[in-house]
Amino acid sequence: MRKASTPPALATLILMTATSTVTLNMIVPSLANIARDLDADYAVVSLALGGYLAVSAAVQLGVGPLADRIGRRPVLLAALAVFTLASLGCAAAQTVWMLLAFRMLQAAVASGYVLSLAIVRDTAGDAEAARLLGRIGMAMALAPMLGPMLGSVLDAAFGWRMVFLLYAAAGAGLLCLAWSDVGETVRPPAGEGHDGRRLTALLREPVFWCHALCTAFSTGAFYIFLAGAPLVATAVFGIGTAELGLFVGSITAGFMVGSWLASRLAGRHPPATIMLMGRILACLGLLVGLAVIAMGHLTPAHYFGCTIFVGLGNGMTMPNSNAGAMSVRPRLAGSAAGITGALTVLGGALMTTLTGLALSGEPSPALLMGLMLLASFIGLLAAAAALRLSRGVSVASPT
Repeated sequence: MRKASTPPALATLILMTATSTVTLNMIVPSLANIARDLDADYAVVSLALGGYLAVSAAVQLGVGPLADRIGRRPVLLAALAVFTLASLGCAAAQTVWMLLAFRMLQAAVASGYVLSLAIVRDTAGDAEAARLLGRIGMAMALAPMLGPMLGSVLDAAFGWRMVFLLYAAAGAGLLCLAWSDVGETVRPPAGEGHDGRRLTALLREPVFWCHALCTAFSTGAFYIFLAGAPLVATAVFGIGTAELGLFVGSITAGFMVGSWLASRLAGRHPPATIMLMGRILACLGLLVGLAVIAMGHLTPAHYFGCTIFVGLGNGMTMPNSNAGAMSVRPRLAGSAAGITGALTVLGGALMTTLTGLALSGEPSPALLMGLMLLASFIGLLAAAAALRLSRGVSVASPT
């Protein structure tokens, strides 16, 4: 294979993003079998999810600045190599601790998500980056839906180790694809290192934090839904297992539609405006839902029909909020993507925990929707602030 010298195709970025997303949850159906085969407590084995999330947040924090300093391509190739070898280690593990050690190394694949965002920003302007990120967002929504389904089929047919062998095959394939298709898209100026002053300058930009917090709290509303919706669906509405996936998955379908809308609206409206439109749409949907509950019209169709607007709004918001965060200091797009991604993961973990505590007694549909509205509203405030600050920058500096 010839070494790539041009920016990658969009399909390559989509595959890297999808793989980094699906790596988290494809093993979910296998956790019980892993615990049994390795003679381990289920709580310990579940660290393959919680611990993996924590390490992936740390990876995103580190890989962004590193990619800004030495380039996207070498960091991506190294991360995919580590992921491939770690997947083989997981497949061969004979103890739960060996499995968890290699599983944490698998988190290197989170680099694919961060660097895909950074590469898009390296090669496109604000509006075009938002359009492309909207298309990538559709893959991000689809991958978590398909991952557990594929994992359960593989586990039932071949055992849980086959899931990790599939990870290894995917990693090796992506490594070959990246080598031949992902050319370097950023080159530090000669004699200029990635010193702390430039990163500090990014962290001092209020508009960066507005975009990053908008992403984190918008996604937080989705995490709150995932933590509480299954409990509300079964305990309040009596929804069975067969229907549960349809109702809970509705918000993901909304995200896909919103991502498609974001890609269509890009170029016609400023990214910050589309970001704000998404936040307004999410909040309005939840307000209507609370009004419906107050009037006593509490049915699954009404309830989940309103929460789907969170997915729709997030799909419109996140491509533009991510693009906005990386546009504050384009030379530090990797750092911006990594910090935003880590903030989103850590915020999601916190909001999931708090939601579980809030609903631990009697599940309340209104409380769940109210928590989602709170997170969405904070995202709305951040989006409004980002829009105001962006306009101020554009007026102050014509360049």
